[in-house]
Amino acid sequence: MTGLKCHTVADAIFSFIHRSSDILRSHQGSELGAETMKTVMVLLLLLVLAGWLYCAVIGDLTRSFVQALLGDLGRFISKLTWKHITSSLLCVLLALYRRRAKRRAREAEHWRQLVKRNGCDPIPSLPKKGFLGFGWLIDNMKANKMERGPMHLVESLDKEMGKSIHTCIVPIGDYQLIVTRDPENVQAILASNSADWDVGEHRTASWSPLVGHGVFTTRGEEWKVSRLLVRPQFSKDAINDLDLVERHVQELFEAIDEYMDGRPAVEAGWTNKFDLQPLFYNMTLDITTELIYGYSVHSQNPKARVKLPDLPGYPAPDRMNISSHMDAGKAWIETRGALWKYRWLLPSGEFKKHCEAVHRFADWFVQLRLMRGDAYLDGLADTGAPRKDRYVLLHELAKETQDPDELRGQTLNILLAGRDTTAALLGWIFYFLARHPRVFKKLREEILEQFGPYSPTKPSGLTDFGKLRGLYLNAVINESLRVAPVIPLNERVALRDTKLPRGGHPNPLQPIMVPKGTQVLISTYAMTRREDIWGPNVDEFRPERWIEKGGRKFGFEFIPFGGGVRQCLGRKLRTAELPSRTSTTCHWSIAD
Repeated sequence: MTGLKCHTVADAIFSFIHRSSDILRSHQGSELGAETMKTVMVLLLLLVLAGWLYCAVIGDLTRSFVQALLGDLGRFISKLTWKHITSSLLCVLLALYRRRAKRRAREAEHWRQLVKRNGCDPIPSLPKKGFLGFGWLIDNMKANKMERGPMHLVESLDKEMGKSIHTCIVPIGDYQLIVTRDPENVQAILASNSADWDVGEHRTASWSPLVGHGVFTTRGEEWKVSRLLVRPQFSKDAINDLDLVERHVQELFEAIDEYMDGRPAVEAGWTNKFDLQPLFYNMTLDITTELIYGYSVHSQNPKARVKLPDLPGYPAPDRMNISSHMDAGKAWIETRGALWKYRWLLPSGEFKKHCEAVHRFADWFVQLRLMRGDAYLDGLADTGAPRKDRYVLLHELAKETQDPDELRGQTLNILLAGRDTTAALLGWIFYFLARHPRVFKKLREEILEQFGPYSPTKPSGLTDFGKLRGLYLNAVINESLRVAPVIPLNERVALRDTKLPRGGHPNPLQPIMVPKGTQVLISTYAMTRREDIWGPNVDEFRPERWIEKGGRKFGFEFIPFGGGVRQCLGRKLRTAELPSRTSTTCHWSIAD
């Protein structure tokens, strides 16, 4: 009896569905069809629930009802044709599209009223491009693959909007992001109105798998905690360890000397052709790992590696391959970043392997520090720096927290930032010097005057960062950062509906409203290509622009270290350390 009644309920449900499909086909494409589909879905769920409860009350629910339901489902499906299926799908898609269109229309009208009430202008927009509006995203991915991402952005803005428009919307699919190269807007985002902005979840989701949660990947209250933990460490004079830098610069020179074999006597003093950039990355990795963990990986000179102590349960860190794991992981992040919120489309198995290798490297040092405690520095006498009072970032951080995940995340955040940006800048400096002999000659004369000719048997003689202030060398570094910023793009997301001071249309000096959740890309590279800021010779590498007329005073049009509350913690270190490394390397390269 129970089975018969359950069959009766199931028959009634599927009879209703079948009849509804006929109604929908008759009204396909109409408003009635869209609304009817919504009603059908709700009634269907209610009928199934009612049938389930009815059978449960009169007896053994569920086996008989489910069997009846499945049997009738099979008979129902067998009667369906492709016409039934496609017409039903079209109706569902049409209903969803119309619902979304209505919602977006309501939001747009609400936004127009909000813009008007706040005395703002609309934001100019690039035209939609490509299939479903994904053209700009595809073009950006192609440009990044060719290592032309920053240039492509400037070219696109100039071509589509003109050189006088510095803030606009970039439509991508169903989303709109904003790009700005206006220093006034950048100052509002990073400094004067920073409470309305934060780094986006996209940045955190992209970088955290590799470097964990740290001062560069966290946001909100979590970032404030990280900042309070890490910031005091960068205010200590001990972090400016000139002896440490000198030792690794000497290893760089030894690595370069290996390329001098077999040169004719007439070319004495010159090397064979080779790529200098990998040696810079080796040097900065060696310096940064020693500064952070107390032990250098000695990627420049593996023979200098010391034997590490045994740590039960933890294999020795892979000092040989840590650099390649970091490079591969970063390459994956850049690809995932180009895909933006669609990064989940990219397979991540290989990326996870590199992340795990980087984590194992950092975990070993963290566990050693937690196990040894204050005696961590006792084992550093074999590293070439016997002073027990030397500065080691991990050792200092462990005095504030014993959380291994926190220590790993904070140290990896600083390791990646300290290694890559400094090495990239050194590479660009020597790239420009090789192509501008006038600048090289002037810098050479200054360094010889300050430090004398280089001798392999004595150190550079640089013992005080203060000696580097006011030198032409600083103008060379600033101009390299302007022409080739090592961080060409930054981003923030609006935490609430907020304003930016400029960028309206048709008047670009009018303020604009930015909706909550909107991502704003800050193109630091594009700001350094504005003729109205830097003059008609904007594309020329010319360090003199930084010292003429008493020296250039710059604001948010030049932010190589970011700006505002999230300004780079290592700014003080880099502004002192970079002239040191550059002058010492130049000192060697221009030996008499």
